[in-house]
Amino acid sequence: MESFLFALGAVLPIVILVLIGYFLKKIKLIDEGFIKTANRLVFRVLLPVMLFNNIYKIEKIGNLEMGYVLFSVLAITAVFGFAVITSGFVTKDNPKRASLIQGIFRSNYALIGIPLAGSLFGEEGIIAASVLSAFTIPVFNILAVGALSVFGKGKFSIKSILSDIAKNPLILGVLAGFCALLIREIFISAEISFRLYNIKPVADAAGYLSSCATPIALMVLGGQFEFSAVEKLKKEIIFGTVMRCGAVPLFCIGSAALFFDRDFSGAQFAAITALFAAPVAVSSVPMAQEMGADVSLAGQLVVWTTVFSAFSVFAASFVLKSIAIF
Repeated sequence: MESFLFALGAVLPIVILVLIGYFLKKIKLIDEGFIKTANRLVFRVLLPVMLFNNIYKIEKIGNLEMGYVLFSVLAITAVFGFAVITSGFVTKDNPKRASLIQGIFRSNYALIGIPLAGSLFGEEGIIAASVLSAFTIPVFNILAVGALSVFGKGKFSIKSILSDIAKNPLILGVLAGFCALLIREIFISAEISFRLYNIKPVADAAGYLSSCATPIALMVLGGQFEFSAVEKLKKEIIFGTVMRCGAVPLFCIGSAALFFDRDFSGAQFAAITALFAAPVAVSSVPMAQEMGADVSLAGQLVVWTTVFSAFSVFAASFVLKSIAIF
């Protein structure tokens, strides 16, 4: 019951923010123009700064344990391949297929996963999840850019895909975080006391921008949500939600527990659980808008997987506790 209540506690604030955005759109306090502009702001500024902050919080690069990171990256790649293949059986419409692929393989790890890992395993869980985010978030974004370049834009071009990856703001945010982390390591080895966030106005500004990312992204998502679209997209919504909230956590978390129960720590299992039981990434919506995918389907998948992810989190945490991993 405690795990279930936690899952509801983690998910309900997100649902409330989505509902606030939906209400604001209905009373015409926000309109389509604001929503598109806010989506660009989230995608190009707020989320990159938040990712930078998450990376910069990693204490020391040399302490990284790579076993669970490698497993997670391989599992994400396998799920992505599964999504590319199976999505073609659900819809032949390329923009819908692009959003469906994102909906199946891409986790809302930045906004939900890391706090969830902390709730499952405390401070150790947060540390393990932060390390994992440094590797999985770029993988999510690189694969998403590839899928959206092929299906969202309706053409395949290696040059275009590489260009989109190189210019992706989320990937740039992660890379900037790693660069700052490396500079900090150099300063430590040279016994230089200065740190980037010693400049308090910079630290405060970055913190303010990071804190804006989640609420604005979710309210904008609510503003895009239309119940009238559910019936039209019912087949894609059901398939994407069942895959994201059922098949993906069962396969990925189950494989980790079955084959690596003695290799991964409880904190690492918390990070893996948060990675694969979390709903679809909110950032998939602005990315879908930017790259020609079906924005309505992307938004619907975020909403419905967010609702049903409470059950995924409950089931995963219950099973892992019952076999003494947590």
